[in-house]
Amino acid sequence: MEGYIEDARQMQVADARLDPGGARGLNVNGFELFRNPLKHNDIDFLSHEDVVSRHYPECINTLKEITGARYAFAFDHNIRWAAAEEKKQQTGKGQQVQRPIRLVHGDYTLTSAPQRLRDLAAPPRINDTMRPFLAEGESVIPPELVDEALSDSGRFAIINLWRNIHKESPVLRDPVGYCDAQTIATEDLVVFELHYTDRIGENYFAHAAERHQWYFFSEMTHEEVVLIKQWDSAGAFAASKGSEQDAGSEKPCSLNFHSAFEDPHTKEDAPDRRSIEVRCIAIY
Repeated sequence: MEGYIEDARQMQVADARLDPGGARGLNVNGFELFRNPLKHNDIDFLSHEDVVSRHYPECINTLKEITGARYAFAFDHNIRWAAAEEKKQQTGKGQQVQRPIRLVHGDYTLTSAPQRLRDLAAPPRINDTMRPFLAEGESVIPPELVDEALSDSGRFAIINLWRNIHKESPVLRDPVGYCDAQTIATEDLVVFELHYTDRIGENYFAHAAERHQWYFFSEMTHEEVVLIKQWDSAGAFAASKGSEQDAGSEKPCSLNFHSAFEDPHTKEDAPDRRSIEVRCIAIY
């Protein structure tokens, strides 16, 4: 990526498993860990078709069960594994395996979150993950549901389901850090445009702040999943179109900053992280 300047910082990242303040919650803090063994434990995560046809349905069921959403849809995913990325390994659709990203960000903005929902109500574009799996003219989400979710009385969320896909090893390198949404202020948000061949997206990058409180879950196993809130239209910041901030509000948080980070306690022989993040829409 180009067009930005990195500002590397050393931050204290607490192990949320040992947090005396109790478990961090998806609704308030923007991330939460769950024990969630897979029903299909033989999924080939380097097979695009296997992930979409067998793992996506499990993610949808998990998301509905945890959040209480009426509807849930999985629409995209990333596989991260540094060794496979160096070999330019692909998942069968031409999708490149990627390395973990050490860059603090939120995946959607006031503009790009509702636009992504609208996009999913239209037939998929050439680079969309779900294109090979839908009939001609079919969309990931029925347009009438999107209209309802975007109405004044509607609510939708974009949530990632993050999982370690290395069955033989917990995550020992490049863990993901999560910034408590209650420590994020509006002035921390920096809009960054992402130019794709068929669309323009937006992310939030972050201004570092001493008030930010960071957490991670040590040695995540294959039988655990973290839900990461990328956007919630019911959040104070989202619902007010940016005039209010989430911190201190009685409403849910709108988004979460997250990033892979270098843990100074990582041993030299620690295996590469292998992970999947599945992007999902929840409609309430």
